[in-house]
Amino acid sequence: MNDTVGIVIVSHSRDIAKGTADMVRQMVGSEVKVAFCGGNPDGGLGTSVPSIIDAINDAWSAKGVAILVDLGGAETNSEMAVEMLEPARRDHVVVCNAPIVEGAVMAATEAAGGSTLAQVKAVAEELSAD
Repeated sequence: MNDTVGIVIVSHSRDIAKGTADMVRQMVGSEVKVAFCGGNPDGGLGTSVPSIIDAINDAWSAKGVAILVDLGGAETNSEMAVEMLEPARRDHVVVCNAPIVEGAVMAATEAAGGSTLAQVKAVAEELSAD
């Protein structure tokens, strides 16, 4: 696997998070580390800060990690997870303001080309500019 920006998908639904990760892997291959989490610890809808931290660690790359989220609670918990990371990693993780599926595909495609974390985030967020 190349040294590329990692991608984390956070959804309130584990099925949506897994399906999005599967789609990204099918479209981009194994060039990019992709991790996902979704649902609360009891199996219902929700997000979990510890699960997000685990996903960040699973997708970790020296080039950083871009997180794609589905709803406000996922964004808030992802931001909390980033704040809880060790300082050396914290500045290398961003939460993208982008549609979860399209943004994840675009971010992973950009990452596969060797782009920086800022470039990956910008490409994902282009989808929200309109």
